[in-house]
Amino acid sequence: MSIISRGFVGRRPQVDDPSRLPPGQYLTAGFPVLSAGPTPRSRLDDWTFQIRGLADPARSWTWDQFTALPTDTVTVDIHCVTKWSKFDTVWTGVSLDSLLEGVNIGGARFLTAFCDGGYTTNLPLQEVMGGKAWVAYQFDGKPLEPPHGGPARFLVPHLYFWKSAKWVRGLELHAEDKPGFWETYGYHNHGDPWREQRYSGD
Repeated sequence: MSIISRGFVGRRPQVDDPSRLPPGQYLTAGFPVLSAGPTPRSRLDDWTFQIRGLADPARSWTWDQFTALPTDTVTVDIHCVTKWSKFDTVWTGVSLDSLLEGVNIGGARFLTAFCDGGYTTNLPLQEVMGGKAWVAYQFDGKPLEPPHGGPARFLVPHLYFWKSAKWVRGLELHAEDKPGFWETYGYHNHGDPWREQRYSGD
């Protein structure tokens, strides 16, 4: 069951360009917070990010090492499976392409994002490479707050937002698909908002 907290505010704003809003969604000016459990609070001195599994070599960064990597700042629309959308969100982080540069992924075709608190979500590699995904640690030019997934969250804006895993601590590469937390509870394995892939069978 999701925990819903601050971020649901006021009247829904008008949509100037309906073509940007996937079917069944409404636009919000706030930034709703939904979580499956309590918010982890990670000490940056203890924080690491790993790429493991079929990655050769496996990689690991401390917070200082990770934030010293080259970054992108991207402006994207985000869409939650609970039907809210937020336009023109600004994130800064490290692209997955940069993180996998020089890594032999062998027969890997899928990944699992794993997080503090035990959350996981699964994605095909083709959905997150080629400028499609980042590990973001700033929102609107400021450090990402823990309720929104800080210190870092996976950002995959073209899919429903549960695929943009909060409190991410690493990525494990696999040859076979392994459903994550919400996927095992009946959420769609892919999660395309333009196809309304909310739940299995959609």
